[in-house]
Amino acid sequence: MLNMRKIYWPAINVLGPGALKEAILEAKKLNLGKALIVTDKVLYENGIVKQVTDELDNQNMVYEIYTDVNQNPTTFNVHNGLRAYKENNCNYIISLGGGSPQDTGKAIGILVTNGGNIVDYDGAFKSKNKSVPIVAINTTAGTASEVTINYVITDENRKLKMVMVDPNSLATIAVNDPQLMIKKPASLTAATGMDALTHAIEAYVTKGAYELSDTLALEAIKLIGESLDDAVKNGENLEARSKMAWGSYIAGLSFSNCGLGIVHSLAHQLGAEYDIPHGVANAILLSDVMEYNLSSNYEKFSKIAEALGRNIENKTTEEKAMEAVFAVRELARTVGIPKLSETKFKVEDIKKLAKQAHEDICAGGNPREASVEDLMEIYSKVYHR
Repeated sequence: MLNMRKIYWPAINVLGPGALKEAILEAKKLNLGKALIVTDKVLYENGIVKQVTDELDNQNMVYEIYTDVNQNPTTFNVHNGLRAYKENNCNYIISLGGGSPQDTGKAIGILVTNGGNIVDYDGAFKSKNKSVPIVAINTTAGTASEVTINYVITDENRKLKMVMVDPNSLATIAVNDPQLMIKKPASLTAATGMDALTHAIEAYVTKGAYELSDTLALEAIKLIGESLDDAVKNGENLEARSKMAWGSYIAGLSFSNCGLGIVHSLAHQLGAEYDIPHGVANAILLSDVMEYNLSSNYEKFSKIAEALGRNIENKTTEEKAMEAVFAVRELARTVGIPKLSETKFKVEDIKKLAKQAHEDICAGGNPREASVEDLMEIYSKVYHR
């Protein structure tokens, strides 16, 4: 029997090579007024911002550009962006980039219509009013923030990542043009790609998973497994970039509507404490958290192994599930993900980080209950691997 569900995703979704131009035409139809382009300095300097402003100029659309976004965006970035929005009399937001500009754009949009400080919205369903319109142009196949109801902002004072789950932050137009992802550095491609894989795997096994989320997540796992290594090895491989863009997009649709788990809970602490990029943090943790979760659903983990191309014939149920762990571990190593011991991580911080991870909003979706002690053990195991 079909259960009642609320399903959230953007009203307009434009995907594939050439999507940028089409999306700008869609935005023009809405007659939104003046845009604040929320992006980062790297995208401004490497010409991606100009590709977008050229399309806006062609359509005589007006805008201002805001580039003060960190790789782990902060409350400072958000409130500076809000000031830029108001001072320039903007009417809507174009968020341009990976997860950092996307999340910052969402946070600014919520503050424009709801007021207050962004820390007021930490948690689930805290805002009352819909954000200003957002045209979310994604440039990495990773976070899928352009299609989700989630955004993450770091509170610098507490060294804590705040996770907001809020349908009011959902973009009006989501754009995934793989041509904007061409020539991205291999390390960035690897990290964002593993982030997308984490979304798909956690969505597939989370407590909130259901028929639609399962279908999307499993297909995303397959697409990412087939294309990530190729995209890392050859950044100009448009087919691999397109498959990654599609995989990231549908993984985002999946987890936005069913939840995540403790990979994200643990990873959020690494980003807040040590400024480790989110995709790298997820990739470092993913296989060990999967191993911890195996007993929650051996059948689903077996299907993950199969989707990732592992040979699971003539194996026990437990062995089939373990193949999923091996596949992810090998993929992370192949695409060059560093070890936790190679980062700024400090063993003496484990207890503090585990306590914070236990309180993280994503922890509730994990398929297996995890105590603070369990999370400490995972951090330790990953560090000593």
